[in-house]
Amino acid sequence: MNAGRDEELRRSIVSGCRELAGRGLTPGVSGNVSVRRDARGFFVSPTGMAYGGLEPADIPLVTFDGHWYGRRRPSSEWRFHRDILASRAEIGAIVHTHSPQATALACAGRAIPAFHYMVAVAGGADIRCAPYHLFGSQALSDAALAALDGRRACLLAHHGVIALGEDMGAALAVAAEVEELAMKYCAALALGDVEILGADEMARVVDKFRAYGRQDVAEPDLEFGGDVPPAAADPR
Repeated sequence: MNAGRDEELRRSIVSGCRELAGRGLTPGVSGNVSVRRDARGFFVSPTGMAYGGLEPADIPLVTFDGHWYGRRRPSSEWRFHRDILASRAEIGAIVHTHSPQATALACAGRAIPAFHYMVAVAGGADIRCAPYHLFGSQALSDAALAALDGRRACLLAHHGVIALGEDMGAALAVAAEVEELAMKYCAALALGDVEILGADEMARVVDKFRAYGRQDVAEPDLEFGGDVPPAAADPR
């Protein structure tokens, strides 16, 4: 593996940790992030270090066979990073947060249902809540994997959030959207009964999300007119 590429990946961990803190998605030294290095291992944030003081050299490498390399020990949550990356080839980065509103729901054991169509950003009709297990344990990793089946995010009961993406930017975006949805869901619950979108409608939404943001998707009633727009009409 090219040393320059390793440095780039380590820097993405450092910037990802700082962005988590900057966005208010995780307090203190809680939370952790990882990026896939190759078929043999991944980089993950170190345990117990304040994000502001992180340097690329602080980021350890962990292999899928359970070895770590570097000057700092890996996050205590390395197991679910390992197991998710090993089982989900399409995922390149993982973000774990203790963001306030989503963690409040997790502490109540509540999933985020289809109260808003944007729940589909996580890949399905809801954002599940995995049952509680001791942090850093294999049982927690197993529960997270189950809750993430077919999803890009889940809550962890009495704990926090896991969000997945093709790269660090995508994983951070999912984590931020989960927190935004949690905030809106908490507000809606405070108003009383919350109407939930039906399974058929959410299936349509999830299907439409597969083309969201793509530039090559045809759309009825909208036709590409060329790279150069026509001249503005004479206003007279």
